[in-house]
Amino acid sequence: MRRAVKPPPFGRLAMKKILLVEDDATMISLLRTLLEIEGFAVVQFDPAQDVLEQIRREHPDAVLLDVNIHGMDASGFDVVRALRADPELQDTRVLMASGMNYKREASEAGADAFLLKPFMPDDLIKQIRALL
Repeated sequence: MRRAVKPPPFGRLAMKKILLVEDDATMISLLRTLLEIEGFAVVQFDPAQDVLEQIRREHPDAVLLDVNIHGMDASGFDVVRALRADPELQDTRVLMASGMNYKREASEAGADAFLLKPFMPDDLIKQIRALL
């Protein structure tokens, strides 16, 4: 008798978690919807809390990080440099995004990838999948 092959597990445990560090409410909504449709678990950055502490607490598989976040004392570049300097967090995958072409600066700060806004949804998904 043939045994049925179980499909891979779905649900929260099988999902890769993405932390969105973005300050534009419309962009957050669009990104959350897109990423959830693609099967990712999405956590939104809370500007009332320290971003490094949120990363430490949430253990995201990747961080989608805007270069400039209103309400944060540090820039996205500062956040990436702090991540890379922290032995506990240094392996966190980071995709930076901005409306200005900061690809070189993002790379120098330690980001794994950079996307220029506005970007196509497919480009975002390809970049995230490549990081993971």
